[in-house]
Amino acid sequence: MQEKYNVCIVLNDDRKINLCLESKYAPKSVENFIKLVNEKFYDGVIFHRIIDNFMIQTGGYYIENNRLLEKDVDYTIKGEFKSNGFNDNTLSHKLGVISMARTNDKNSASTQFFICSANCSWLDGEYAAFGYTTDEESNKVVLELSKVGTFCPHPAFADFPVEPISIKTIELL
Repeated sequence: MQEKYNVCIVLNDDRKINLCLESKYAPKSVENFIKLVNEKFYDGVIFHRIIDNFMIQTGGYYIENNRLLEKDVDYTIKGEFKSNGFNDNTLSHKLGVISMARTNDKNSASTQFFICSANCSWLDGEYAAFGYTTDEESNKVVLELSKVGTFCPHPAFADFPVEPISIKTIELL
């Protein structure tokens, strides 16, 4: 596995988010993400949770025939962060940082991830940050996405975008 990977998230409207993923912070998270990118797992997934001044989350759901469907996932990875016994992850959750999403189970991450749209340092040591945006235009796109209108179509989906935002593809550069 490489130490660094550059990827580009291409949205359905062709806006782009360029990221550098660094294995030194969270090697299993990076390895898992790159595997999913190579499998085209993220093609067509939507951002299903957006909270202004916090983060934009994606990686688990898609829309087909006006129905929200969940991607099939049958594994989890170990959480690579301090409160889970992994002390090498020193990447702070600030604007543009990508991190693995999880439930209350510290080892429940699989495919979902979020990108911070603000300084979220309270997440440091609790979530597996594994990369960051590489340019101001990418930060601008993250901030624009974080400001879209949201609603609660179901108790499990608060902060759901009114207009769907999907990933066309993620390119490994």
